Amino acid sequence: MSASRSSFAEIGRAFCQHHRVAIMSHVRPDGDALGSELALGLCLQQLGKEVHIWNEEGMLEKYSFLPRAELLSKPPAVPQDVDLAVALDTAIQNRLGTAGQAIRSAKLWINIDHHVSNPGYGDLVYIDPSAPATGQILFELINSQKFPLDQDIAENLFVAISTDTGSFQYPNTTARTFEIAGELVHVGLNVGEISRKTYENYPRRRLELLRELLRTMRFDADGRVASFALDLKTAAELGVIPEDNEGLIDHLRAVRGVIAAVFFEELADGKVRVSMRSKSDAVDVSAICQKFGGGGHKLAAGARIRGTFAEVRERVLEEVCDIAKRNT
Repeated sequence: MSASRSSFAEIGRAFCQHHRVAIMSHVRPDGDALGSELALGLCLQQLGKEVHIWNEEGMLEKYSFLPRAELLSKPPAVPQDVDLAVALDTAIQNRLGTAGQAIRSAKLWINIDHHVSNPGYGDLVYIDPSAPATGQILFELINSQKFPLDQDIAENLFVAISTDTGSFQYPNTTARTFEIAGELVHVGLNVGEISRKTYENYPRRRLELLRELLRTMRFDADGRVASFALDLKTAAELGVIPEDNEGLIDHLRAVRGVIAAVFFEELADGKVRVSMRSKSDAVDVSAICQKFGGGGHKLAAGARIRGTFAEVRERVLEEVCDIAKRNT
């Protein structure tokens, strides 16, 4: 999928013509998901809409500094009727989890995303795989429709874009990305302060988790594939929470000679969460993850795979190593 099916004007009209809106994003949310949800929610509130901002996890501790973070909550137990159900940054609809299940009925579903693996579910669909973050798409939407953009909205969009571009380092970062960042700074945000809160505000347990992960580190395919793993026992002993491991895989990807990095996390439901990162289009981790029922981007993707911890690790590494050996 190379482009959207709906225009910003169509989506903008839908927002203007309807009143009750539920905004959702994927389970195990990242900065792009949460920042995008809050930015759009605050924008629509200023347009006079009744807005509900939901995520299965609620607001993560590490992103609780986001402006108006208290507006984002876990979804209600009793399903709701809304005019518009908006899925942001969510390639597969069932990845909305309990947030999606909280919609009893909606006049329209809107799907705004940048994952190439998104099949295009919904009534109004805007998917741009060339955009490095859903936050960047939302800026273009808000800007094109002349919707409200104040400092709180700008800070949420900045964090969304910054986190999904690896602080403007990943290859999907474009000249337009920097232009948008500049426009957001002009609105009034403090880059130093917001970056410190985003990248220099981790709990100590996250560093202790990294120490344990490095003990499990292994290299395969002549050093081209690196991986580490977190089992349930270690996670319980350290008292870590799911958000603590976000970004730790980048320590593996940063090693000279490594093309693909894989992080395995044992889950309590009999599945293994697999996160993959790549340095080269020659190892398309989205394509690999799709083979296991997941998806994402060419250079960043994931899947949840049923099976024992050891068996899933071997199956996945065999696939990644095979592709790394053949293509690099």
